[in-house]
Amino acid sequence: MKTTIADQFFKDSAVLKDQESLLASLSKYQSQIKGIAPPNPELVDNYKKSLKEFENIRGGPLFFPYISSGLGNGPFIELEDGSIKYDFISGIGTHHFGHSHHELIRATLTASLFDTVMQGHLQQSSHSLRFSKKLLALANAKGAKLAHCFLASSGVMAGENALKIAFQKKFPANRILAFKHCFAGRTLTFAQITDKADYRIGLPNSIPVDYVPFFDPQNSEKSIKEAEHALKEHITRYPGLHAAMFFELILGEAGYFEGSSEFHQALMQICKNNNIAVLVDEVQTFARTSEPFAFQYYNLDDLVDVVWVGKSTQVCATLFTNEFKPKPGLISQTFTASTTAIAAGEVILDAFAEDNYFGSKGKIIEFHKIFVEQLQAISNRNPNFLRGPFGVGVMIAFTVLDGHFENTKEFVQKLFDNGVMAFIAGKNPTRVRFLIPIGAVTKAHILDACTIIEKTLLASV
Repeated sequence: MKTTIADQFFKDSAVLKDQESLLASLSKYQSQIKGIAPPNPELVDNYKKSLKEFENIRGGPLFFPYISSGLGNGPFIELEDGSIKYDFISGIGTHHFGHSHHELIRATLTASLFDTVMQGHLQQSSHSLRFSKKLLALANAKGAKLAHCFLASSGVMAGENALKIAFQKKFPANRILAFKHCFAGRTLTFAQITDKADYRIGLPNSIPVDYVPFFDPQNSEKSIKEAEHALKEHITRYPGLHAAMFFELILGEAGYFEGSSEFHQALMQICKNNNIAVLVDEVQTFARTSEPFAFQYYNLDDLVDVVWVGKSTQVCATLFTNEFKPKPGLISQTFTASTTAIAAGEVILDAFAEDNYFGSKGKIIEFHKIFVEQLQAISNRNPNFLRGPFGVGVMIAFTVLDGHFENTKEFVQKLFDNGVMAFIAGKNPTRVRFLIPIGAVTKAHILDACTIIEKTLLASV
């Protein structure tokens, strides 16, 4: 059977042997990274200088004093000051398999030998084809009819493509519906949808957005009726002018607040009845609930029109039905992503398809229960200092003390100093949030991190 020159090269025994040699050397040094560690005093001064220089160059301080050394081991990351931390925020969700993961590195080593660093509109490799087919297979596993996959280099770009597809399909409609407290992104257009005025200071209005109240689990039936009423009121006020509704199924930036199947189904059906496209943002939720997609978790498969993913997939993508296939030229870009990112994304999709991550007995639910049980125990011992709700799947959150922004930020900074990376979300209250690297974390890691959380909490009061 004939093969390409490239096939012969990538299967060359010398090339494969060199890759294995590199991974063996990596293992040797990774073995030294097996728990949190304080900074090396001999590295601290130069590290502080680097942080200050970075702050000046980028025009503002880093949230954490974080510059990685380039080496990690699962949930652990070494910084340039020699300290080692638990990374339980994963770059706000991008490092779902932790740091220095061997299978991802193996794939990216091969991809780094490809002819181009980046793939794009004119020049793509078979990685892109395979990734797209695998992502669509996951998306349609429970009956969705998403027929197409268009790759992008960032989650918000995938979302922008979704928005353009909806506007073109529903022309001349020019308005968008979204949930109160939603987060869409920070581009000029998506900053308009994101329900946070601070992100729009000094920006011109680009699209009109009408907001619908989100689900309240404490008043389920009432909140559904209120949301239905608000949605119908917007539609009545602007007949025929809403192109789409932006569904963030679990409010991430707001603090991991859940919707419900009944809630989302009710609103999506109203949209369908009024010729309004259903857009679903899965940039943060993909592979973090008991199903690959949150729309599957909520049984919305037959209602979604356009969906986009990012973060844990490495390369981002917009998925859409045949009905929403855009006209030529609407979505196109020089770069879809780096060749290495697409290769890593393919390995990640394979892991999700083959390993036991999903379902009621999958790893995501198992580790959610472990983490929440530990947090609940801390809350029981310290009822005035820590409380839930505790998030969804491996999107974990809680409120500390009074939930004031400054107090929560201070707690997160102290937690970082003590060896665990978290982040903040929401307002009134501001919450502590985690995106644990499910492809790298163990039960022992979670138990250890929770011990540090409680220690930090008690030192903060």
